Parts: sequence; structure tokens; C-alpha cells
Amino acid sequence: MKRLILLATTAVVLASGANAAERTKFEFWYGLTGDLGEVVAKHCQLFNQSQDKYEAVCTGQGGYDKAEQNTIAAYRSKQHPTIVQIYDAGTVNFMLSGAIYPATKFAKDYKLDIDWKAYFPGIANYYATSTGEMWSFPYNSSTAVFYWNKEAFAKIGKTEAPKTWAEFGEDLKAMKAAGVPCGFAFDFDSWMDLEQFSATNSIPLATLDNGYGGLGAELAFNKTAFVGHMKDFKSWLDAGYAKIQTKQMGKDVVQAFADGTCAATITSIANHGTVHNTQAKDLKWDVAMMPVIDAAKRTNSMVGGASLWVMEGKSPAEYEAAAAFLKYVTAPDTGEKYIAENTGYIPVTTKGYELLKSEGFYKDPKRVNRDIAIASLTASDVTPLSRGIRLGNFTSVRAELRSELEAAFTGQKDMQTAIDAVVERGNQILRRYEQTYKGVALP
Repeated sequence: MKRLILLATTAVVLASGANAAERTKFEFWYGLTGDLGEVVAKHCQLFNQSQDKYEAVCTGQGGYDKAEQNTIAAYRSKQHPTIVQIYDAGTVNFMLSGAIYPATKFAKDYKLDIDWKAYFPGIANYYATSTGEMWSFPYNSSTAVFYWNKEAFAKIGKTEAPKTWAEFGEDLKAMKAAGVPCGFAFDFDSWMDLEQFSATNSIPLATLDNGYGGLGAELAFNKTAFVGHMKDFKSWLDAGYAKIQTKQMGKDVVQAFADGTCAATITSIANHGTVHNTQAKDLKWDVAMMPVIDAAKRTNSMVGGASLWVMEGKSPAEYEAAAAFLKYVTAPDTGEKYIAENTGYIPVTTKGYELLKSEGFYKDPKRVNRDIAIASLTASDVTPLSRGIRLGNFTSVRAELRSELEAAFTGQKDMQTAIDAVVERGNQILRRYEQTYKGVALP
């Protein structure tokens, strides 16, 4: 009898293994790490559990930069994944790579019913071609917002966040006089300091509409209000109104705000949940749209985060599996809702947003005003200067800016000299990129 039970059990195990082996597998590489990486891994698991025909083999790459670099290297050796998560700055690199199965074509070929018009314009425009075609599937989207400590601002009689940078400067001065030790935590992040500032004030970051007009674009932010903006930051630092907070210094801007060290910061809406989960006891805070130069002329902020790209060179069976996965992870209920509930990221379509609102998502005390990010992304019609950035190897330009801003804020260089150096070296990066794709037009 025991032998019969053992044989029966073995048969079940073998059958289970056979069923698993019959699943059509495909690879998905993602760049998110830490808690956010675990959310993506769980999303894969949920998809695999939702049906028994396909299996997503999901592998974290240890960061956005590595996900891009590893995928490019893998494509050259024909060992690439079917789908990869690529961050905003890698968009133009993948558009010109020749390795992409454009999202609109893929959706049509594999009968994915995607309502492209449902994507928020500030998100869709970043990932679209000049003719409006989407070449990737927005997945985890964010934008920068202003985090502020209500009690610190109450000390100077304020019940609302500042709407302009000039107002914020006066607030910082008043808070210092009122005994607030640090009014503002900032670092040398290009996305917050340069890119979002330029977008929300409709200021050019580069010529040719920030690169959308062609690979001949040149950086121009050393001749815009950005220079004065950074000089204001430096004056706030020197006056003791603000502090530089980086991981290298032991505490980043999110930690400095959440533990009450500094009364305000600017960072991604994706950190909204992190602040709630790590905040000092009884910390009273909120988020608002970033300050701008002129509140009457605010334009939409820029999207951040990443999208999902389908790679060329895979079998029809793998693409069918990938299509099922994309349908699952981009749907309002099994995709956008899951991401919003488990991270600080926002829904990427109006359908996803309306679903969350109808379920009372934003009435939860931990999520109140998280949709201020959507208000920021839709603050105006998308303009040629708030659409996004289409500059090759922009990650390297970001690294140059971080290095030079650090030199300027630590007194090693004059601010104008530092930013001029970024533009000079950054344009060299762009020219090398242009030469690599000589004769190739942006899609």
C-alpha cells in the first residue's frame, strides 16, 4: 500500500513538472532594486500564478544603468531578454538601437487591446515618436514634487506650500529666524535640479526642443535661469537655510525629510510611501507641486520612472507569452492598481486613475494628495520644452552635472564656471553620439 501511495505521489510530481515544462517561457529583465525590485518580482509571480500557459522568468539587473548596459551587451551576443525595463534617460538609446519591437506594432501584431489615448499626455509624449507612436509600454511612472513639514511652516504662519521659488526663499529665511535648523534638504540630482526645473518653467535644457528635433541638439542650460536657480541654492546653503544631504554623507534627502532633520525637500512621488513608512513619530507633512518662477506660467512637470520595451529576435511563441504578460501588468486592475498600492508610483492612464479614485485609494491617510503628481504632470498642455528630453547618452551628462554641482556647492568652483564645464563636456558626449548614428533620424 505504501508503495502504491509513493508511486501515486511520484506521478503527481512528474505531472506537475511536465505541466511546468510545457509552459512557454520568456525572459523579463528589470532595473528596480530593493523594496521596489521586490514589488516587480512579486508582479511576475502573480502573473505566473494567474494562468498556466506562460511563464515569465524575471531577473533583476541591479539598477537602471545596469539593466540598460546588460541588455545592450546581451543583444550583441543574442542572449537578450524578450522584455526589459528601461528608465526614462535610456529612451533615445533604445529607439535608435535597432533592437526594438515598437510597442504600437507589437500590440497590433499580437492583438493587444491598448487604448493609447488613455495614457496621460505627460507620460505618453516622453515615450512617443515624432508621429505620436508609442515604442514602449509605460510601467512605473513618477514625477518630482515638493515635500513640506507642516509644523515647521506653521512657525512662520504658513498653512500652504510655497508656489514660487522667490516665496520659498523668503520662507527659508523666516524659518531660520524662527529656529528651524534646516529648511531645505537637496543634493546634486539632475532630474530634480535641472530637468524638472526646466520643464515646469518651460525653459530649454537643449536646443532643437531638448533633442526631439534631431541628434544635432546642443546643451544650453548654462545660459538659462537654471544658473541663477543654482546660485540661489548656494546662497541658501551659505546662509544656513539649507543642507546638502546625500547617501555618501550618511543620509539622503528622503531620510533627512522623513526623520524631521529638514523641513522641505524635492524628490520623486515614488518616495511618498517611503516617507510614510520611515517618518519620525507624529511628523505632520504633505506634498505639493514644485515651486516655479511664475505661478501663472507653470507648465507640466516631466515624467520619470521606466517603461517596458519588447526586444527583437524572439520566437512567435515567446512574443505570445510576452503579450499575455504585458496585458496583465499594464491593465488598470492587475497592473496600475498593483503598482500604485505597493509603491509610490502613480497610475499611467486615466482609466487606472479613475479606478483607484472609485475605490477610495486617495482617501487613505497614507495616500492623501499622492495624486498631486498627476496634477503636476497635467498642469498644462505638453509643450516642446516640457515634453521630455531626447538626448543620447544623457546618463553621462547627468553624471557630469552631479560632479560639477558638487564642486560648486563645496566652494571648489564658481557656479557659472562649473555649469559651463558641464555643457562643454556634455556637448562632446552628444557629438560622439551623433557620430555613432550618423545619417540616422530620430523616429
